[in-house]
Formats: sequence, structure tokens, C-alpha cells
Amino acid sequence: MIQFDRLGIFLSKPLALLFVLTYLFQSVVIYYLVDDKFKLHKQIEFQQTRISELEEKLQILQVIEDFQIGFSDSEKVELANVISGECNKYDYDPLFLVALIITESSFKRNEVSSMGAEGLMQIKPHVGRSLAGKMGIDWEEGRTLFEAESNIRMGARHLFEMILKFKDVHKAIISYNLGETALRSQMRLNLPLPESYLKKVMDNYNMLKERYES
Repeated sequence: MIQFDRLGIFLSKPLALLFVLTYLFQSVVIYYLVDDKFKLHKQIEFQQTRISELEEKLQILQVIEDFQIGFSDSEKVELANVISGECNKYDYDPLFLVALIITESSFKRNEVSSMGAEGLMQIKPHVGRSLAGKMGIDWEEGRTLFEAESNIRMGARHLFEMILKFKDVHKAIISYNLGETALRSQMRLNLPLPESYLKKVMDNYNMLKERYES
């Protein structure tokens, strides 16, 4: 009986070893299968993100193509890339930023207002100079604001600063047009805020959404 017990113990050791080796093999296989599945899932997510970004840029490019005045094909592509990048940075809907540009300059190259605002997003030189300094953009009076990419970058940043200051998107839009000092003055005096500019921006935004997202 003792011999059988010893034999049983002797037989159980290789059997246990076999079970351990089988378990380890299965664990390694499962690990690689899970790892491959995870990598595949991440790759699919990455590709879906790239597709979404491409679709967004194509949508922006189509809007630019339909509204721009005076830009070459290569410049249109650059504008689409800049608008997409700035919207990702500040969490804007690209159609909203385009609506602001259309309201400001009708997407016309080298536009100058009667008040001296310049470029696609109609930035006054003193505001542009300040923004350029904060953003590390080379500043040259009479040139920088007519560089469309720089103008859009500064305009997107200026609007974002107004949003942070007023904690209200609608007031930020009004301030973009009216000026921060003038808006604060009206608010201090409890005067009704001018909403005609805000309405133009929102009307353009809704028009773009209806036209390009339907």
C-alpha cells in the first residue's frame, strides 16, 4: 500500500508539471491574443480618428471653396488645415469659426474695414501686435495680419481669450466685434447689449450647418 502511495506521488509530479506547462502555454497564448486584439482595437480607433479628421478637413475645404475670394488652391488647403487645427486646439466647431470669418470678411483676401481691421478675421493692428507677442508670431505692421494663416490663428486665440474673460460665448462674440473695453462699459451701465453682430454670426453658423451637415 505504501508502494502504491509512493507510485501515486511519483506519477502526480509529471502530471502536475504537465498541467503547469499547459497553463503557462495557454496563458501566453491568451496574453498574445488579448494583446493583438487590443492593438487591433487601438489601430481601428486610430484609423477612425484619421478618417473623421479627413472628413472634417474636406468639409472645411468645401466651405472655403464655396465662399472664399482670391485664394489659390494650395492656399485653400492650408486654410482648411489651419482652421481644423485651431478648432481642435480651442474646441470650436469648425463651421462656427468659418461663420465668424464669413461674417467678418466674407472670406475675402486682404480685406480691410473702414475701422482699420485687417485680414480674414478683421483684427485691428494694436490687437494683432499684442496677440503676436503672446503667440510667438513674427510681427510686421501691414504684413502679418494679411497672412491668412497667422490671421486665423490670432483671431481664434483672441476669441478664446474673450470666452475665458466673460465666461459666456455670446458675450465673447459681441466683444470680438465691439471690443472688450466697450462691452464692459455697457455692462457696467446696465445697457442692453448690441446683438446685431451676434445674430449675423449665428445666422451664418446655422446656414452652414444646414447646408453642409444635412
